[in-house]
Amino acid sequence: MIEELEFAQELIDFIYESPTAFHAVDTVKKRLHHCGFIEVREDETWNLKKGGKYFVTKNDSAIAAFILGIGNLEESGFKIIGAHTDSPTFRIKPAPEMISEGNYIRLNTEVYGGPILNTWLDRPLGVAGRITVRSENILYPETKLVNIKRPILIIPNLAIHMNREINKGIELNPQRDTLPLLAHVNERLEAGNYLLNEIAKELKVDVSSIIDFDLYLYEYEKGSIIGLTNEFISSGRLDDLAMVHAGLEALLRVTATQSTNVLIAFDNEEIGSRTKQGGDSPFLSTVLERILISQGKGREEFFRSLAKSFMISADLAHAVHPNMGEKHDPVNRPILNKGPVIKISAKQSYTTDSNSDAVYEEICKKAGVPVQKFVNRSDLAGGSTIGPISSTHLAIRSVDMGTPILAMHSVRELGGVLDHTYVTASFEEFYKL
Repeated sequence: MIEELEFAQELIDFIYESPTAFHAVDTVKKRLHHCGFIEVREDETWNLKKGGKYFVTKNDSAIAAFILGIGNLEESGFKIIGAHTDSPTFRIKPAPEMISEGNYIRLNTEVYGGPILNTWLDRPLGVAGRITVRSENILYPETKLVNIKRPILIIPNLAIHMNREINKGIELNPQRDTLPLLAHVNERLEAGNYLLNEIAKELKVDVSSIIDFDLYLYEYEKGSIIGLTNEFISSGRLDDLAMVHAGLEALLRVTATQSTNVLIAFDNEEIGSRTKQGGDSPFLSTVLERILISQGKGREEFFRSLAKSFMISADLAHAVHPNMGEKHDPVNRPILNKGPVIKISAKQSYTTDSNSDAVYEEICKKAGVPVQKFVNRSDLAGGSTIGPISSTHLAIRSVDMGTPILAMHSVRELGGVLDHTYVTASFEEFYKL
């Protein structure tokens, strides 16, 4: 398992360098640049060559990378892997500092997505995100990424002596109970703008030049490989950076084929994808059409290429919980380290049908990878992902899948070491077709 452990550690390193969607895209960009991919911009003409490797970003938080196929697009189509860059967390509000008891400085935050709130308590937290500063052109302010790589925040729990019923369950109020503690007021802190002053020092800019920010909390402690035989990955943001990493590594391992291989990582899946950089935007369809336009093709060829395309919507799946097996379907029960999971729903909250299921199963078989299936209990509502949303914009055959994890949306999720190697191998086989 030496190679699998090394690859799992690469995932942990990737996640730690990607505390926000902005940083995830930046980490992917650096890897793509290193491997010879060329950045194209939305506001420029795309001059693409067959066999060329390219990428484009949106809002600094979504990215599409592709290797232009050597065949005719209308005959060979696109092979697409879709994932998302964001994870449940807390977003810092404007003017965030709040003084408590005349001494404590807390930050005013709001919940982003659907985190398991109590898992964030009593953990050292960092702050990362994007800062917008003034530029010479008002319409195009400058943006900078920031990551304060030290634990500066914590959300303290209430002692059991003051809440004797806490182990029977407690509902946390996100405006009262989950505000993180930043500092203690003292003479060394400048009055007001405590956080922005620290960020200005970090970026070496004047605090007055900072106009606004997109800042988020993240667990400061790095993920780790755990288990008696090192079989598990314990880390935050496995959902969905594990699929971004797997898709990226698969794309980098292959050369140009007849089809055009595409990796797209959207933002804002955790809040419904209804943004210009989300799965419910025209980002993917625009990228695909512009690829055809660059080759002198028109709308007719675009629609023909979609009919020849296939998409793997890659978002993590639920493994059977060892302590709560009754929460799962009685027959379809995914297990950690037993391979990627095809997700199925009669309500089409997952896009999988028998045709797309068969395609991915055969891909896994060809790659020598085991495959599992997930269906919700019939009396429990499940989640959804980018697959069904993308299908409303592009009529492409699509399968929803992901590697199995436990504690999804916890600050610390649990996955399998072998599964990450398995899923990457399946993605690589898909791109080779």
